[in-house]
Parts: sequence; structure tokens; C-alpha cells
Amino acid sequence: MTRLSELTTMRVGGEPASLVRATSRQQVIDACLELWGSGEDWLLLGGGSNLVVADEVPELHVIQVASLGVEYNPVAGTNQVLVRAQAGENWDALVAQTIERGLAGLEALSGIPGSVGAAPVQNIGAYGQEVADTLQRIEFLDYETHEVQVLELSELGLGYRDSALKRGRLGAVLWVEFLLTDHGCLSAPISSSQLAGALNASMTSQVSLSQIRSAVLELRAAKGMLLDSSDPNSVSCGSFFTNPIVSDTFARTLDSAAPRWETPDNDGLTVKLSAAWLIEQTGIPKGFRLPGSAAAISDKHTLAITNRGGATAAQILELAEYVQVRVANRFGVALVPEPNLVGF
Repeated sequence: MTRLSELTTMRVGGEPASLVRATSRQQVIDACLELWGSGEDWLLLGGGSNLVVADEVPELHVIQVASLGVEYNPVAGTNQVLVRAQAGENWDALVAQTIERGLAGLEALSGIPGSVGAAPVQNIGAYGQEVADTLQRIEFLDYETHEVQVLELSELGLGYRDSALKRGRLGAVLWVEFLLTDHGCLSAPISSSQLAGALNASMTSQVSLSQIRSAVLELRAAKGMLLDSSDPNSVSCGSFFTNPIVSDTFARTLDSAAPRWETPDNDGLTVKLSAAWLIEQTGIPKGFRLPGSAAAISDKHTLAITNRGGATAAQILELAEYVQVRVANRFGVALVPEPNLVGF
């Protein structure tokens, strides 16, 4: 039996009780309904990029979602296209494909590992874009009712790295539909200062889609956030913690040098802090590891925990908890893990 360490980007995880690979939408439905009816513990696995799986999971039954297919449906009388992708499609491959077709809306999400079906669960985002900006609807197999439903964007409760699906609406995403725009091979207006700086462009300007993709891939690689077999820093889940959202009043008690940004709702009452800055200020440097552990903070980015070769899931969590305690003791801020922790 395959160990889940072979199917996850963190390269940890034990041997499950069973593993079924579903290569079509109908196979996903059939496998889910059969497993859900058994009452056994289950996990849907996509690209394995946002998971830390325990070293021993003998009672876990896994369905690997590998359904493929992408449809492009122009919206009559507009410059927009509805793009429907099956859940098992590789996320970055989809982004590259839409860029090749001259469609804007996903370009800043280049290089993010994982599958299309997982994207709305986490509401993935980077460099000024997130899935919520273009997502229209998903097809969803509901765990409670065993019915296939089409859920509109308004029903998904998407927030910062969050969704109703992540908060407990259980089921399986079957396909995802996005509304993308043809700007003549130009990007959506740039809304990330970091990306604008990398491109030597102004905020809200538009550049070629290929320029955006190249710049984003370069930025991600510099942080070890791009899957690369030659880079040990990429053996990770990407960012291990979300940037904490705190009250503006609390943020004012911190050092004025602490990076902060407005929250998406821009209510003036809350701000988003930099988890990486908080970690660094506790004295945890890049490359840090606990004695005798094969888990380490990335050499390139303090927000990533990496497997330096042979790390156990327990070691990954031990380091994560150490970071959380240090930040909580120093700043009174609770860092929340971004990846899903399975079997702990």
C-alpha cells in the first residue's frame, strides 16, 4: 500500500487503510457514496499540498481525486469566458492554460501547488488575487444528503484562506467554474505592491499575462514556495500559518515597524499582521530546527516549515507548536496553521 508521504508535498504521512484513485467525475461520486455509507474515517486527497498527515493512519480511507477536463464557454456579447475545470485538474496547469488563451483573473495565482477542487476550500490567494475574485460556482456532492448540488459563490462563505467548506460543510467538490476576462492578453489590474515592484509597474496598471506569470514564479521560487525537486525548501506546505487578523487597537500596541495591512472587508476595526515578521521577532531565524529534528524553518522564508529529509509528521507539528508558543508568549497572538492536519 502507498504511504501518504508519497502523495503529499510535505512528504509525511502513514499508510492508510485503503486508497482509491478516482479518475472521472462519476468515479469520484461513486467512491464517495460507497465510503460514506460505510461510516469509516475518510479523506479526499487532491494534490496533497495543503496537508500534514499523521505518521500512523491505519483507519483512514483515502479517495484520490484525479478527474480531468476543462471547458471554455464564452459569454455572449462580452469579453468574458466561463471556465469549468474538473476537481482533479492540476491548479498551476489550469492557470498556465488560461494565460495561453489570453484570459485574465488567475495569473497572479501561478505556481500554487495542488488541485482545482481544493482551491475554493482554502480560497487560495497570492499577490493581490484570490479564488473568490473570479469563482462563480462549484458542483458539490454533499456528505449529509448524498446529493449533487451546484453552489453559487454567495453560498460558499469565502474569506481569507477560509470557506464554508473548510469550516465544516463536508462533501466533495466535483468541478469549479470561474469567470475570466479577455483584456487582449493583458492582466487584471495589479493590486499587489510586491508584484508591482517586481515588474517595475504602477499599482492598478495592466501588463502582459506572461509577464505576471514569470514574475510570480520568480517571487515564489525566491521564497522556496515553488515546487522544485532541486530545492529542499520546497518540501513543505507553503505558508504554514495564516497571517493573523487582529483589532486595530491591539495592532497599535505593537512595534510601529510591524507590517500590517487592511483586512478584505476594510472595516477600519481590524488589520492583518505579518506572521513571518512575528516569528522572526521571537528570535526564530530562517533554517531553525529543534535539536535532533529533521523538520526546519525554510532557509528562504520563516513562514514555511520544511521536511529536510526523513522528518516525521510528529516532528513537523512539534516545530509548529514551538513557533506558536514563542509567538503567543511574546506578542499574545495565536498563529493558526494553514494546512489541514489529518490523523492527529
